[in-house]
Amino acid sequence: MAENYQKQLDEVIGTLDMEKSRKKLLLHVCCAPCASYVLEYLTGYFDITVFFFNPNIYPPEEYKKRLEELEKLLDKMPLKGEVSLSIGEYEPPQFDRAVKGLEEQREGGDRCRACIGMRLEETAKVAASKGFDYFCTTLSISPYKNARMINEGGGELAQKYGVRFLPSDFKKRDGYKRSIELCAMYDIYRQNYCGCRYSIRNKGG
Repeated sequence: MAENYQKQLDEVIGTLDMEKSRKKLLLHVCCAPCASYVLEYLTGYFDITVFFFNPNIYPPEEYKKRLEELEKLLDKMPLKGEVSLSIGEYEPPQFDRAVKGLEEQREGGDRCRACIGMRLEETAKVAASKGFDYFCTTLSISPYKNARMINEGGGELAQKYGVRFLPSDFKKRDGYKRSIELCAMYDIYRQNYCGCRYSIRNKGG
């Protein structure tokens, strides 16, 4: 039976006592389009630090463009809670090491698993070291990303680093559709490939 990660997220949110205190979430963000709906949704429940850590993005000009669009979104979009931005190191060789030997794998396969795992692990490390209550990623909003892969990886890292992973499948409840609407509303650039040099061959991921 397939896991219902949206239901699991609902259950976590249902346990929160926001009148007592708002929990702190470190949210890994891959780009402004994916962040748009997720921030609209989760800022109602968490104080969020947006963690832009994406050494996979190629070329450097694209990395700069995506970061600028994220900053523009955070400036323009009204949000319900406290939101700050933390920018991770941009070191493309880190991505190259993570996917070494997997360069010719299909989009969505083991190369993507390694790339997502690299970014999630850094997010978990930072969340644990900075005292966050939860960590999560926006990646599950994409119809091209496997929510099971993301959530299973996040759960393993939660155990490894001792910080809770927030389950999610943000494409549910028309999350992806809403992200398109928000990008149009705030004039946000929507890229046509996932980010790495290999995904350029399969634009749309």
